[in-house]
Amino acid sequence: MVIAVLVTSVAAFVVSSAWYLAFGPVWARLSPAGAVARPSPWRMGAEFARTVALVVAFALLVGAVGVDGVPGALGLALLLWAGFPVVILAGSVLHERVPVRLAALHAGDFLAKIAVVAVLLGVWR
Repeated sequence: MVIAVLVTSVAAFVVSSAWYLAFGPVWARLSPAGAVARPSPWRMGAEFARTVALVVAFALLVGAVGVDGVPGALGLALLLWAGFPVVILAGSVLHERVPVRLAALHAGDFLAKIAVVAVLLGVWR
């Protein structure tokens, strides 16, 4: 399972990086954080560590609830996406005046990332 977690973590990290490269100009307009030309090595390492934590948590949850295969893993991913990052990001829009487009940008990244995680771990199971 260690290899599955590492491969999935790398894939999810790459997908997330591609997301922010594709939407970089939008992110730069909406947030000063998006205006940074290139993230520092420690930020990239920290982001990879966050991705590994997500993959490990998802893998453990898939095993705990008995999800088997890609369809079940994708269903769980969608449920988790709607129940956690979407709710948190909606709260940031409602209570901290985060622009809706910025929250949607981050929600889209998380959806793409967790979908990749679900597919790869679903195939592995």
